[in-house]
Amino acid sequence: MNIHSTAIVDSAAEIDASVKIDAYAVIKGNVKIKQGTVIGHHASIEGPTEIGENNKIFQFASIGSPPQDLKYNNEDTKLIIGNNNVFREFVTINRGTPGGLGYTKIGNNNFFMAYSHVAHDCIVEDEVVLANNATLAGHILVQKRAIIGGLSAVHQFARIGCYAMIAGKTGIVKDVPPYMLASGPRAKLFGPNLIGLERNGFSKEEIHVIKKSYNILFRKKNKFSEAIELISKEFSDFEVIKTLLEFLKNSKRGITLG
Repeated sequence: MNIHSTAIVDSAAEIDASVKIDAYAVIKGNVKIKQGTVIGHHASIEGPTEIGENNKIFQFASIGSPPQDLKYNNEDTKLIIGNNNVFREFVTINRGTPGGLGYTKIGNNNFFMAYSHVAHDCIVEDEVVLANNATLAGHILVQKRAIIGGLSAVHQFARIGCYAMIAGKTGIVKDVPPYMLASGPRAKLFGPNLIGLERNGFSKEEIHVIKKSYNILFRKKNKFSEAIELISKEFSDFEVIKTLLEFLKNSKRGITLG
């Protein structure tokens, strides 16, 4: 185990022998860290926290700190982190709350740029990017391969759909559907995330039906329920549309509009 002599590691921590911990890092409480993870100098990790394999935690990051919730009273909640994530300088990730899930969960292969923040009871799936100063309030779901631009803020209980792109300086107060591009101080949709879909290997036919679905939902003067029914009938054979419809039907905060 490669632990710098100035690092402080709690005796309750379970750390794989391959983990590297740099100078002045602090590991406090019930923390479990699997193989290959690297922890930068002056980073802070508090438990209960479980960290998977091959994560990179840069200097001054704060991982597993208590939730910023006035109702929180030192209950035993936790943070769960998967594999191959990058947490850059001054990133903050909070544990869950008893009134929420009881945990915050980070999946695999995510990239958290400097000063980004994930609050209590959030779920961030896989291959998500939070750019500098992107901020998630509590109880947020961010689905796979979504990108949240710098200086953006997402309201508590909102959801960001898979492959969505949130522009910089955007305020999200309602759900952003999968595959869509959102921007603005009170976010609006600006059509499908075409470049992102192409880069992620979506076929021309899939992109075409996503564009048609967007037009039916947000550009034509259909009632929302009627638009969903029309899309269900016309594009029911496409998995991408099934994913979109499931997201829309399960919305509780409402949908960001075009």
